[in-house]
Amino acid sequence: MQNIEPTMGAGPLLVIAAGAIALLLVLIIRFNVHAFIALILVSLVTALVAGIPAADIVTTMTQAFGSTLGGVALLVALGAMLGRLLEISGGAQALANALVARFGERRAPLALGIASLIFGFPIFFDAGLVVMLPVVFTIARRLGGGLLIYGMPVAAAFSVMHVFVPPHPGPVAAAELLGADVGLLIVIGLVVAIPVWILAGQLFGVWIGRKIILPVPDILSGGPQVEDASTPPRPSTVVLLLLLPLLLIFVNTGLDYARVAGWVNADAQWYGLARTLGSTPVALLIAVLVAAYVIGVRRGRSTKSIEGILESALGPVCSIILITGAGGMFGGVLRASGIGDALAGALDGIGMPIFVAGFIIATALRVAQGSATVALITAAGLVQPAVVAAGYDGVQLASLVVALAAGSVMLSHVNDSGFWLVSRFFGMDVKTTFRTWTVMQTLVGLLGFAIAGALFAMA
Repeated sequence: MQNIEPTMGAGPLLVIAAGAIALLLVLIIRFNVHAFIALILVSLVTALVAGIPAADIVTTMTQAFGSTLGGVALLVALGAMLGRLLEISGGAQALANALVARFGERRAPLALGIASLIFGFPIFFDAGLVVMLPVVFTIARRLGGGLLIYGMPVAAAFSVMHVFVPPHPGPVAAAELLGADVGLLIVIGLVVAIPVWILAGQLFGVWIGRKIILPVPDILSGGPQVEDASTPPRPSTVVLLLLLPLLLIFVNTGLDYARVAGWVNADAQWYGLARTLGSTPVALLIAVLVAAYVIGVRRGRSTKSIEGILESALGPVCSIILITGAGGMFGGVLRASGIGDALAGALDGIGMPIFVAGFIIATALRVAQGSATVALITAAGLVQPAVVAAGYDGVQLASLVVALAAGSVMLSHVNDSGFWLVSRFFGMDVKTTFRTWTVMQTLVGLLGFAIAGALFAMA
């Protein structure tokens, strides 16, 4: 996205940001304007009022929209196809039955959450969530009690792993900027992520799921729920299909870590090919093709039937993809207007301890522009000179990175594409998403900051 020089100070820009968010909420909640239309309209108005040159407004909006779609559309579409194959074949039902039989009905949310923590180590939040949703939906339909009891622990698990633990891009980039040891950061990140997930994902998630009972949507079913397949695949087959993209992605992230550590030659042809095969979209594409054969062709389905199954998966998720892209557009306009930079600059010199200041700066950036990764990396760059001057090392540096990561996940709202992804997949309106997802993300941030602070103080 092009850099546009801000024409206003921090105060007016913050007023504009607050007004834009308020306008968006009024349009969606009070006047029932479709979220896609409302996000485009408010993005346009915000760009005009914030002083972005008229000639650059459309380019700024479309670039932010396109960059968000580039990261989301392929993942959601391919993940939905994989989910539809698992569901129509009875594979999701078979795995759900196996999990319930192994852990019991009462521990089903715990089992789903632990599986998501493991899957979340190499895979990004959005891709992991989409891949796990067919199993979540199937268990929720079978056991009842509402979707959120099962969905919130899963969403929280992918979130904490994505935010706190390398090899995800935010913590890795922040570690490089601040000079933290990535291996130690993995340990500290896990020490923080697991108790945070237990408190914010498992305890709060199940509690709020019992308070707000939502039906299971048909979003991945291409219509009403299909009847159980008479001869479903074995649960082990389903697990292997789910693990396939995760293993490919894990190889990709492992190779990237090896590049940073200087263990491999990044210019080698094999390295580039392996990274390509392990990229998330390609890994999901490979998983879809393998699933189409293993639980489709090999089990007697015609290629025409499989084509119809895959086609039926795309229609329901188109709205999610477009709304998520529009949410990224809104966040991109806020970034281009300079709101985040102005706010961070105002906070950077207020004289509080680096650990606390970094958390607040990351939180402010997150609230202002939406992207957790951008907030984390930007905050790390802003506090870098002070961190170097303070001479932190070891556990203190790793704890500081985690504190910045905690700030970057706070107060997810309408300028965050993840907000819309969860909202639409779970079938929630905006108010319900604030009461569930936003509160849970804020708990993740506050608890992560508290635990990282304790580790920092003890180091």
